[in-house]
Amino acid sequence: MRAELAVLAVVLAAAVASLFVFAVRHRGQRDPDAERKGTRFLLGIGDLLLNWFLWAIGPAERVLLRAGATPDHVNAAGLLFGVAAGILIGGGRLEAGGWAMVLAGACDVLDGRLARARELASVYGKFIDSTLDRWVETLAFLGFAAYLGQRPWGALVVAAGLGGSLLVSYAQARGESVGVSGPGGLMQRAERLFLSILGCLFDPVLSRALGLREGTVLMWVLAVIAVGALGTALHRTLWIARRLRRLS
Repeated sequence: MRAELAVLAVVLAAAVASLFVFAVRHRGQRDPDAERKGTRFLLGIGDLLLNWFLWAIGPAERVLLRAGATPDHVNAAGLLFGVAAGILIGGGRLEAGGWAMVLAGACDVLDGRLARARELASVYGKFIDSTLDRWVETLAFLGFAAYLGQRPWGALVVAAGLGGSLLVSYAQARGESVGVSGPGGLMQRAERLFLSILGCLFDPVLSRALGLREGTVLMWVLAVIAVGALGTALHRTLWIARRLRRLS
């Protein structure tokens, strides 16, 4: 536990320091790719974190490009990290599972950036990217189910979180298939992943500090994800339905 806490402290210190450097040297600067796609984090409130993260993984992107890596390579790595995250979380190794989710999330971003850098963007890539995202998220929630399923309300919270997450994606995909895009909402993929990672990394410390059973803080975080995801899915469903009705 002490070693894991030391690693977490070092990584957090490095992240905060690099965030400060980014905020000073690149004040107001947005990542061109995120700007083109209109990407927002936490409804725009967290855009500084978004642009810092894209800047921070820039060296990894350049290394992968020089090494000749393709989006398929990165997608495969992301799926493997997702499998690892589910297994580790299910086995109660929350911090290790959280770091595996960090790597899976980084792969999710890098595959699209490599595809655009190599001019390989295609409908195949879009399909594989979005589908593997659902796989990784589902694997993480299976880990949550194994870890929290025997606790009071644990199964319900995990099921609601997974169901809400999939409904958010389904509403968007189904709307696009009939010609109406319905983006937006608070609890999108990036927000859900961010909160899940925080829950895994900080649960052991916070639960112990609060005198609670390990996993309690994580379950609270998953409850927030569940409520937010179901609300976002409802928002998208109503938004798309209203526009389709106007077109009919």
